Amino acid sequence: MSPTPQERRAARHQLGAESSTPKARRGPSGGRKAPITVETLVDTAFGIVAQEGYEALTMRRLATALETGPSSLYAHVVNKEDLDELLIGRLCAEIRLPEPDPAAWREQIISVCTQLRDQYLRYPGVSRAAFAAAPSNLETLRVAEGMLAILLAGGVEPQTAAWAIDALLLYVNAYSLEVSLVDRRVSRSDDNWVVGRDELLRRFADLPDSFPQTKRYAAELTAGTVDDRFRFTLGLMIDGLSKDERNR
Repeated sequence: MSPTPQERRAARHQLGAESSTPKARRGPSGGRKAPITVETLVDTAFGIVAQEGYEALTMRRLATALETGPSSLYAHVVNKEDLDELLIGRLCAEIRLPEPDPAAWREQIISVCTQLRDQYLRYPGVSRAAFAAAPSNLETLRVAEGMLAILLAGGVEPQTAAWAIDALLLYVNAYSLEVSLVDRRVSRSDDNWVVGRDELLRRFADLPDSFPQTKRYAAELTAGTVDDRFRFTLGLMIDGLSKDERNR
């Protein structure tokens, strides 16, 4: 008897690979089509996200792209959440984890977070797949393991390090999602909701006097690139870890 999707999912978590042999299939004209595998599903899903955004990725849309029915996909993945986990795992596989260095742990943790951000930004909105997901994919766990090792090497207390990883990943996910949403709005020529810094400065200047601080510090409020703000926020979070250690 062929293994169930749940059994295949468990095997992936243990071995990092699909154990079943894919079977060839025929297209509508009788020609042979490439067999469906977990890797094919993930590749095709990323293609949809790259072209149409993560919100377009459904099991039905994926089945259409593969010229099959939605039910046939469930021979390979348990559900959409299982597919999401595979997508995030594939991106996490690209993250390079350094050998933890107590003298450079801050730079190392920023590097891991920046790599993850850059992977998410390759596919509009894909970081949404990481929200509310229980970490069980081996590659996702590998990144969390590496981050934990870096923080512990830096002298961060284990419980603080554990919660810090959750906070850092949540920020990276949210940041990446916001950038993707802004980029998508900017790409729509009929959408004037997203405005540039000059327009924001003009709007702040036109505010009534009941907003004195916003009017006075408009330049500061609109300064910096999105990357500047990303690194600034990571720095704040990491500095907070250092202060936590000094207070113990």
